[in-house]
Amino acid sequence: MTWWNDFADQVTCDAPLGTNTWFRLGGRARYLFRPHSAKTLAPFLRRAGDVNVDVKVLGRGANVLVADDGFDGVVVRLDSEDFRKVNRRGGRLEVGAGVDLMPLVRRSSLEGLSGLEALAGIPATIGGAIRMNAGGPAGEMSDVVESISVLGKDRRIEVLDREGIGFRYRHTELGENDIILRATLQLKEDDPRRVSRVFREHLARKQRTQPLAEHSAGCIFKNPALKPAGALIDQAGLKGARYGAAEVSTVHANFIVARRGATASDVLHLIDVVRDRVLKVFDTELETEIEIWRPSGHAA
Repeated sequence: MTWWNDFADQVTCDAPLGTNTWFRLGGRARYLFRPHSAKTLAPFLRRAGDVNVDVKVLGRGANVLVADDGFDGVVVRLDSEDFRKVNRRGGRLEVGAGVDLMPLVRRSSLEGLSGLEALAGIPATIGGAIRMNAGGPAGEMSDVVESISVLGKDRRIEVLDREGIGFRYRHTELGENDIILRATLQLKEDDPRRVSRVFREHLARKQRTQPLAEHSAGCIFKNPALKPAGALIDQAGLKGARYGAAEVSTVHANFIVARRGATASDVLHLIDVVRDRVLKVFDTELETEIEIWRPSGHAA
């Protein structure tokens, strides 16, 4: 009898993680849990807490680097139908946390719902995009989120408004153990032709200026106050720098791409090289924007 025996139909042991990330790198999870609904998620997480097993949530894996040794805990994927529902009422969308952001942005623009166009080309689930306040200079998730339903650390569901979420630059005040279940987005009804045109313009710009077709994890570092991280890395002479099979993108210096044969350790070493060089040249310390998952040390 195992601690997760009551949820055996939703648990996979020794599950690969790298293939579920955009880097396509990293080891395995001791447990992968794909709950049928929030009703099974809460009791499972209580059980995991009872046996002191660490928990992380994996969305599209576009902002994550998994260490080569994997993660010795539970990885939750909210990809069942219960977490992928979208309901529209006028300009308001009720969206599950597991909904893919990119198709939602495209669909909303075609239907003349304005507010998400600037997020074109960002690979994420709604839950992940909200947690990191995804976006850019033209707009971010905080612009459209009205409220969210969260499974808190006590494994009870609560509703948080925009103020309660505590949006900041690439950050929210949500706790590490808080899991977003669904969100209410407030968009504006507009001319579908205009909204679609703006969407296409944002997507085309990102396709020109970012290595979207390569194995990466989006921007590696947050932008410091001095100037954009990509500009600092470029001016430090690091565009095209390599370690192993990891390379600082020649398209956008704040991206690291994984070439054939790359390991997570290659990427981690290159991150350190970039951070050290920028600190030396500009006296500016870069903070990582991506999440780095390492073995937790907890087992059960």
